[in-house]
Amino acid sequence: MSIKETVLSDLKAATKSQEKLRLSTIRLLVAAMKNREIELRRALDDVGVLALIGSMVQQRRQAIELYQQGKRQDLADKEQKEIEILQGYLPSPLTSQELEKLVQEAITQTGATSERDMGKVMKTIMPQVTGRADGKEVSALVVKCLKGKT
Repeated sequence: MSIKETVLSDLKAATKSQEKLRLSTIRLLVAAMKNREIELRRALDDVGVLALIGSMVQQRRQAIELYQQGKRQDLADKEQKEIEILQGYLPSPLTSQELEKLVQEAITQTGATSERDMGKVMKTIMPQVTGRADGKEVSALVVKCLKGKT
């Protein structure tokens, strides 16, 4: 069962159980998936859905920071609960050791020798870590590993 099918199944279950927050979060996810499909003019695969969920989680983390700065803890708590619901669709996050191993493999595979080759490495590694690691963290690790090569 694909992630998209799981989300649609969970939408039906949330509707029946009348869990308001879960239902609204899943509805937002379904709407975002449909919008992305329209934008791309093709159906989303699991990698695309994972990337979309990851970006939605990132948006909510940024919103939490803003709500906390504005002293609106009630809204920050709601966003945190939405993150927990969305993360239920993401695979387990990579440990730093697993991520470093994947980065080293990608560097070896692409034959990268300097920071100028970062694009090649990122293009190779991102499909493997989508939804399992933050892009900024991956990018920083790639730069660190490539600096160690020079």
